[in-house]
Amino acid sequence: MKKTTFILLTVLMMSSFAAFAQFQPVGHLTIFSDDGAKFFLVLNGERYNDVAETNLRIEDLPNPYYDCKIIFEDKSIPVISKNALMLADVDDIMQDVTYRIKRDKKGRYNLKFYSSVPAQQNVIRPTNCAVYQYGHPREVFIDRNGHQMQQTVVVQETAVGDSFGMNVNMGGIGMSVNMPATGTVTTTTTTTTTTTGGGYGYTEYRERDRDRDDNRGCRRPMPAADFEQARKAIADTSFDDTKLSTAKQIVSSNCMDANQISIIAKLFSFEDSKLDFAKHAYDFCTDKNNYYKVVSVFTYSDSKEELNQYIGQRR
Repeated sequence: MKKTTFILLTVLMMSSFAAFAQFQPVGHLTIFSDDGAKFFLVLNGERYNDVAETNLRIEDLPNPYYDCKIIFEDKSIPVISKNALMLADVDDIMQDVTYRIKRDKKGRYNLKFYSSVPAQQNVIRPTNCAVYQYGHPREVFIDRNGHQMQQTVVVQETAVGDSFGMNVNMGGIGMSVNMPATGTVTTTTTTTTTTTGGGYGYTEYRERDRDRDDNRGCRRPMPAADFEQARKAIADTSFDDTKLSTAKQIVSSNCMDANQISIIAKLFSFEDSKLDFAKHAYDFCTDKNNYYKVVSVFTYSDSKEELNQYIGQRR
């Protein structure tokens, strides 16, 4: 079989895999611990992480709901079980859902819904978050430091007499093709290793301890390139409710300074949404002493006063 024909067939098959993956509606799940308690995640009986994490994400989940179990590294904390954790909205549209682990007034840990946006490709992932893909438990896709793990594509061709067979395995999906051919037996293996930042479009490697003292204390704001992608993702959202949940999710998973928060706040059409976001973002601001810049964004004095009172209570 000619080499050019083989390469063309391989490319076509890989394109078919990619097209199938894009056509299949999938959801994404992010879970983070509000106070930094490390945990293991079990979905439908499969434990995904061998190393306890405080911030974990599973991508490309094909089903609308899953049975979920949170097992804490600290064995004194009771296990959290949640049946039928939803990844689709009422219209059956798959979502990118975030849950957080939070203590209640009695000090007990609970898994609570936090936010959701329609699932989409090239979404900005949370930083400092270990990422796994559905169907590949215990195989980290991107580790908590933003390193993408090695991916291997193995292509094997066998030509005997007048028959030709080829097996392709990519990302755990296999396909076999038989077609007429002549030639000798050959085997080709291709291994590709790549390293990226902490998410789609992320350009800077950042360690947890450099960015955050903990989940509520931020040291450094989002890099300019990352922030611009986040701003665009929020601005491209049509409705204020969805825009608000998206903005909250991004600011909760990253650090922003007062200028960045002001820019995001200006994207909202309604004063109530703007105020809701400004209150939420305060805990994730790197320069809280400059939060007067966010206050100045508001049109009405009542909103400014309410935000100032909120800031006073948080200090």
